[in-house]
Amino acid sequence: MAERTFVMVKPDGIQRRLAGEVLARFERAGLKIVALKFVQVSRRLAERHYAVHRGKPFYEGLIEYITSGPVLAMVLEGNHVISRVRTMVGATDPGQAQPGTIRGDYAQEIGRNIVHASDGPETARQEIDLWFSPDDMVDYEMSDRAWLFE
Repeated sequence: MAERTFVMVKPDGIQRRLAGEVLARFERAGLKIVALKFVQVSRRLAERHYAVHRGKPFYEGLIEYITSGPVLAMVLEGNHVISRVRTMVGATDPGQAQPGTIRGDYAQEIGRNIVHASDGPETARQEIDLWFSPDDMVDYEMSDRAWLFE
């Protein structure tokens, strides 16, 4: 099975009507969507998702922000999908993000950087398990597979 990762279009990306653009970039890159949902994040889910930041000065603001509006949560699948998505998303600080990346093209500040993407295999597994059940995953063959992979 190919690698999977968790990605979320954050409230600023939704409010700025960028969800379709973000999703389209991943699709055009040949990545496979295996789970997708539009959700209003509860405080409980936000605290679990950002547990690693608990106790840091920005934690409470992060929780308030991620619960301030809906998000588009997804699981993407593909070869080296974690590193590919991280490259496509760009640096966490949009000021350091390269043009052509999602954050480089659309974001202005770290606190409003459009999208979250898992940073490694263990984080991806944890985040996927937190946001989706196994029943939420859809396994299917992409019709253009032969044109994407040898």
